[in-house]
Amino acid sequence: MLTDSTAAARPADVRISVNGETLLLDACGAAFSPAHATLVFADLHLEKGSAYARGRQFLPPYDTTDTLARMTRAMARHKPARVIALGDSFHDSGAANRLMQEDRRRLQSLMAQAHFVWIAGNHDPDPPAWTGGEVATSIRLGGLTLRHAPLSTFEAGEVAGHLHPCASVSRWGRSVRRRCFVSDGLRMLLPSFGAYTGGLDVGNRAITALFSGSFHAYMLGQARVYAIPARVA
Repeated sequence: MLTDSTAAARPADVRISVNGETLLLDACGAAFSPAHATLVFADLHLEKGSAYARGRQFLPPYDTTDTLARMTRAMARHKPARVIALGDSFHDSGAANRLMQEDRRRLQSLMAQAHFVWIAGNHDPDPPAWTGGEVATSIRLGGLTLRHAPLSTFEAGEVAGHLHPCASVSRWGRSVRRRCFVSDGLRMLLPSFGAYTGGLDVGNRAITALFSGSFHAYMLGQARVYAIPARVA
């Protein structure tokens, strides 16, 4: 649900309440909790490009560099004391070892600026030890519980990734598809943050089954987030 709380936010941010906690939704695809000085990213999938190259699907090998650059800008904007990565931060068990030296240095620089919590995902159940920080299967943040994959049963305050939600809108004969946040005010899904990650439409049963009533998709635009009703009960 939208909230009219007066806590400071950039004009481009959309402010929502999830189980009583205020979150700022950034157009880059991250969520920020001002009360807990915490920035949340989901599904970075670092080194997905190099993983595909090993299977002879050759994509430009710059996805990790792009993802880390956007993380750097988000951290500079919000200046978090804590960063939580909601799992699948590394595309596979060997991804961390394939990081280019410059990307590894950039990641280490980011980790020196805030306390990192790496949530274990299905792609990276054991995040590499050299990243430092904290590794967990889930973490409590006030009224929120942050984990990688959403539970099939309802839990108020759940914040998860994994499903890579996307939404589409049509105007003047054109359809635009964008990554999006999804929330009904009680739980929330984050969009994938990685450069080469795809998406699942918000109308898919895997997403709609998580919400018992109406919910909103918060679509990522070039410079702002757009709230659209995704379903009305």
